[in-house]
Amino acid sequence: MHIADPAMTTRKPAKARATSVRVSGHAGPSRMPHQLRIIGGRWRGTRLNFPAVEAIRPTPDRVRETLFNWLAPTIGGARCLDLFAGSGALGLEALSRGARAAVFVDRDARIGAYLRETLGRLKCEDARVLVGDAQRCLSDLEGPFDVVFLDPPFGAGLVPAYLAELGARGLLSPGALVYIESEAEAGEPVLPGGWILHRTGRAGKVGYHLARAAT
Repeated sequence: MHIADPAMTTRKPAKARATSVRVSGHAGPSRMPHQLRIIGGRWRGTRLNFPAVEAIRPTPDRVRETLFNWLAPTIGGARCLDLFAGSGALGLEALSRGARAAVFVDRDARIGAYLRETLGRLKCEDARVLVGDAQRCLSDLEGPFDVVFLDPPFGAGLVPAYLAELGARGLLSPGALVYIESEAEAGEPVLPGGWILHRTGRAGKVGYHLARAAT
């Protein structure tokens, strides 16, 4: 299946299923340009300088805090996939908070080098970095994953197709959780049939959502 296929059948879940959260005001504390801070777990407070790549848009601190509160019952011992990894903020936060393993995927070689260097500096041996197109990299993965972070370029309309692709390739464990980040104005994401929108929130221009895969 080609990711860009617009004919893929999707449906929007009932709004009553989701718990909505709105973060008012600024979406996180100020930080130096191209820098992020791990906010919880064994690497809490660690600051990382990521490459000055225009496409990198780290998830704001407050949004990450909310997300990992949502994931608290699940993240310990989970296998995680960070697609469109960018700064690696989500996968690194997951590892810091007890995830068993993580795979980072990004098409930019500079980001791949940064992630490998960062994981080495943190002495983390439970992670893998793949550099290449996200769709093609999916064919090199072995599932299942318990948590997936899906943060594609805003406005590209890629979320429904990637959710379907993850399921079709057997990369999701039963009831896996998928975090989706998108432009707030887009509203709630369109999900494949059988999926449930579990949580949803908004912080400034960022919409963030947690979906549960069909079992």
